[in-house]
Amino acid sequence: MTSRLNPYISFAGDARAAMEFYHDVFGGRLDLNTYGEAGAPAEAGNADNIMHALLESDNGFTLMASDVPPGMEHNPGTNISVSLSGDDTDLLRGYWAKLTDSGTVSVPLEKQMWGDEFGACTDRFGISWMVNIGAPR
Repeated sequence: MTSRLNPYISFAGDARAAMEFYHDVFGGRLDLNTYGEAGAPAEAGNADNIMHALLESDNGFTLMASDVPPGMEHNPGTNISVSLSGDDTDLLRGYWAKLTDSGTVSVPLEKQMWGDEFGACTDRFGISWMVNIGAPR
């Protein structure tokens, strides 16, 4: 097996909704495992929360996530963004459209001084995204 690096995002109870949203954006296969399936006691109140989620898109993207367990503090970070880049203009613009739906655009997706199209947004779950569309080489 090859090593890989991918984002792992923690949520405070809405990991299922977020990962289903990202599945709609990127397609592919989504596997969700709950705390209850792993044997968490029902009285803990998180049996239906996501212990581990794995989204693998058909074009090679991997995104993992979970809900923080009870008693663990959730501190959404502002120092990390997920970056999508490439030269498949239609695909990347499609991702952008879905990610910005009910989100906030901080940098409109438009041509930048370095020649690529670039945009930055925060989706409806508070996750920062950067999209860079380079000219085909």
